[in-house]
Amino acid sequence: MTGIDRPRIEAAVVEILAAIGEDPSRPGLTSTPSRVADSYAEFFAGLGRDAVADLGEPVPLEGDRQAETVLLRDIAFRSVCEHHLLPFTGVAHVAYLPGDTVIGLGRIPRVIETLAARPQIQERLTEQIADTIEEGAAARGVLVVLDASHACVTTRGPRQTGSTTVTVAARGAYADATARAELMALIGRGAE
Repeated sequence: MTGIDRPRIEAAVVEILAAIGEDPSRPGLTSTPSRVADSYAEFFAGLGRDAVADLGEPVPLEGDRQAETVLLRDIAFRSVCEHHLLPFTGVAHVAYLPGDTVIGLGRIPRVIETLAARPQIQERLTEQIADTIEEGAAARGVLVVLDASHACVTTRGPRQTGSTTVTVAARGAYADATARAELMALIGRGAE
């Protein structure tokens, strides 16, 4: 992707305002097209970015022992649902079982940020995070759990303001139900 086309977004917002019966030249709305373009530039900054590159170079482990599970809990994220262009926000929990290398802990939130900054659905986002970490870290296992609240559910239609959606993706060693259950218990302890 070559980047955000701000003038085109601004023109589209003017059209939307007119289409809902508003006057786009009204004092409270004159800067709205520019503000929406700013928001979209941020919301969709992940388009065209390589999430695997966000992992950086893996660091080789010393000695002949392999590392045990690495678990990051409660990584805040936000994305925009591709069905209604409304936000969804939540937390990600990511575990991986390193092979011969490890990745910097700060790299995992970068991957999530890159993949979430695209028009998304939560199910695909969960899978993409797992695939990226499995590929980029050469992990023996990956588990990704996303727990998010969707504006398309909380503010329109059924308006279920207290509901969240949980999605899970497991790869490698964590595809095993027993290994996954142990990690889910560790994730759950973070909510206490």
